[in-house]
Amino acid sequence: MKMIKKEWVVALVLLLLIPVVLMLGGALFSVINPEIAAGHANYVRNYHLLNLLKLTVMWATAAAVLVLWLLVCLQVIRAKKRSAWWLILAALGPFGLAILAMLNDRAISNDGEALGTDRYSRFMRKMNWLVRAGYELCSLVIVWELAWEGMVLKRGLMIRLEAARTGMSVAQVIDLQNASGGMWAFSEGLEVMFLVVLLYLLRPVVFNFVARVVATMASPKTS
Repeated sequence: MKMIKKEWVVALVLLLLIPVVLMLGGALFSVINPEIAAGHANYVRNYHLLNLLKLTVMWATAAAVLVLWLLVCLQVIRAKKRSAWWLILAALGPFGLAILAMLNDRAISNDGEALGTDRYSRFMRKMNWLVRAGYELCSLVIVWELAWEGMVLKRGLMIRLEAARTGMSVAQVIDLQNASGGMWAFSEGLEVMFLVVLLYLLRPVVFNFVARVVATMASPKTS
């Protein structure tokens, strides 16, 4: 982990916590059923209390996800040694984080040499603006394409698992999903955006790892 900035690792961990929070919140939301108050004394009061609890879980989950997202962006900003004002870009979702990931690391000395930066930061700093623009544009296209293909792969696996679990055919499962197309489209859109952010955070990690392996293999062995 020495070749990766601590803030970048924290950002990855916080990002991976978002789907965990969503699943736990969704499970708790589904468990709470206000209708269980039926047939008991003070039905109206108990129903409203359970309904309030259900709504509280929903809004608490949304708030927790929002806080985690802001912390992810803040860790990227800290890794780049930038002002906290850049946190405004968090409102743009994955596009905002992509912009933050494009920023140069400001950990430099008075003579302009990069200090305390990883291999990826130094690699980015060596590019001129034209090459950098082309690199970032290609990265954006590739990341979105990989995220989309990842969502499609996951969708196919889930359809087959659901068919195996219920005994229905794949075509029947697809028909059921098409019947609630709006909900599935929204869910898959969120999955694509999550994967985009994950890939952007993994980009310097993978680069540093590969660069470290190549440097180790290229270095002369000592007896």
